[in-house]
Amino acid sequence: MAEIGDEQRPLNTGTAHSARVYDYILGGKNHYEADVAAGDAMIQVWPALPMHMRANRAFMLRASRYLARERGIRQFLDIGTGLPTSPNLHEVVQEVEPTARVVYVDNDPIVLNYAQALLASTPQGRTTYVHADMRDPDAILGSAEFRATLDLDEPIALLVIGMLHFIHPSDDDHGLLRRLLEPLPAGSYLAATIGTADFAPEEVGRVAEQYAAEGMPMVLRTHQEASAFFTGLELVDPGVVQVHKWRPGPDDEPVRDEDIAMYGALARKPD
Repeated sequence: MAEIGDEQRPLNTGTAHSARVYDYILGGKNHYEADVAAGDAMIQVWPALPMHMRANRAFMLRASRYLARERGIRQFLDIGTGLPTSPNLHEVVQEVEPTARVVYVDNDPIVLNYAQALLASTPQGRTTYVHADMRDPDAILGSAEFRATLDLDEPIALLVIGMLHFIHPSDDDHGLLRRLLEPLPAGSYLAATIGTADFAPEEVGRVAEQYAAEGMPMVLRTHQEASAFFTGLELVDPGVVQVHKWRPGPDDEPVRDEDIAMYGALARKPD
């Protein structure tokens, strides 16, 4: 496995980045003044933002645990990984199945620089990291790390969590997902969360304006638009719902619908 820590990249610490803003709002330590300023401005216009982000991450943990435990999935491709935040995806799925394999993907240099924390696999399993952008599926699917870690003869779970609202239709958002899903075998899964302003349009609209002002334009989608990403796939109950309503567990914090601006769903690639 490559020594990720040896491949340091220069950081633009003067400009906020979505992964570092997310880290700051979730209480992490890997962010800079620009990220703090951006995060504080967003929380000021929508105080529910931290709860919303926690609910988004909780969905990822529930969906990945469900895939490992209930559907027997042993391979995971996580695009838009973000900064290491325990429990990470591999910790969750390898607790269920120690042989699980995980490929993490992100385009933020700081995630690359901290990626060693993502590689602490069980001895039976494996984790690796690909520094690439979701807008370049070929760089992901053609990487040596992807091909050495995941077996295209066995089902793979593709996770796209908190990413699609940063992908504009002009970037061929649906086409990008199709290209990522196309080589994955039948029985693979897509887990995705998609930003929406359906439940708090004014507040979430102001957050989107703040993101745009920081150079991170967002696309907020309706339920119908979010559901369209799963066309041709077999949705797992309860379908496309706000993330806190997708198979919540007893330990998930109670939240109001208007405090969550994200749809989430899990769907299977049919035979």
